Amino acid sequence: MSQGKLRSAPGRSIGLGEAETQVLFGVHDENLQLLERELGVQISARHQEVFLEGDEEAVDAAARILTELGRLVSRGYPIKQAEILTAIHVATDNPAVSLERFFTDTEIRTAKGRFVRPKGPNQKLYVEAIRSHDIVFAVGPAGTGKTFLAMAMAISALNERRVRRIILARPAIEAGEKLGFLPGDMIEKVNPYLRPLYDALYALVDFDQVDRLLERGKIEIAPIAFMRGRTLSDAFVILDEAQNTTPEQMKMFLTRLGLNSRAVINGDVTQIDLHPGQQSGLIEARRILAGIEGIAHVCFDERDVVRHDLVRKIVSAYERHEAGHPRPERRPAAGRRGDDEQP
Repeated sequence: MSQGKLRSAPGRSIGLGEAETQVLFGVHDENLQLLERELGVQISARHQEVFLEGDEEAVDAAARILTELGRLVSRGYPIKQAEILTAIHVATDNPAVSLERFFTDTEIRTAKGRFVRPKGPNQKLYVEAIRSHDIVFAVGPAGTGKTFLAMAMAISALNERRVRRIILARPAIEAGEKLGFLPGDMIEKVNPYLRPLYDALYALVDFDQVDRLLERGKIEIAPIAFMRGRTLSDAFVILDEAQNTTPEQMKMFLTRLGLNSRAVINGDVTQIDLHPGQQSGLIEARRILAGIEGIAHVCFDERDVVRHDLVRKIVSAYERHEAGHPRPERRPAAGRRGDDEQP
């Protein structure tokens, strides 16, 4: 990104206010450099005027990002490099989506002064599906925000008293390794399997508040086996790592829902740790329940990964490898289909 003399080649020029340029340009113009790398445009600036040069479609996207994010900045909305990168993904993948609406309509408040915002189009779609459906299935690779966003929505619902409690469930199954004997009582034995749910909670709410909610029973974390025989009313229920449920466990879980409850079922169908011969309850449920009103299905892919940038590349590399070297098919249990068919 060059500062000073504007280019004379054909391009597009936009004007921004002084406050907008300070925020949008970033430290040492790092945000403009990010736009250049990601969109393949050349950017020059003089004071509050920005000149864009490159492919017409890319220039339009860059101009739209700067203009719409500039309006958000003028309204006091905080814009950092993460928001710039998200805006790039939204503008290129979904040109019809308003960036202003994207960043403001799906804001989730989890605690005083603490907000969570979707990082891409599929995350926004996921949040909107949770708001408008009583049951949501979400599948996709690790790091796409499935558990984190569902937890944020659950905490928001609890804070606004739309539900009376949050119930977090997860299969207690070893992820490809034998852990051996675990000491302690039943809760202590299953706690290592549930640790990721605690991690998501503590990332969203202060430690003391989480502990108080757990003590009062406002938040309950348990293996899915503990759900049998219960009716879950006035609750926001999250089933994590659902690819490791059996069909029987999934049916049992889904039929626990009571009045004024909603459920979010998350999983990654490429990381099934069930024993050979066992069908995944997540895969079967998505097939059986496809098209039922009130149930939403959201799919994520490697573009939605919001962990370290290398994670996205790792996921993509594994997908390419497995496409060329498919794993041996799991033998289905008697009377069950063994394919990974999805709606």
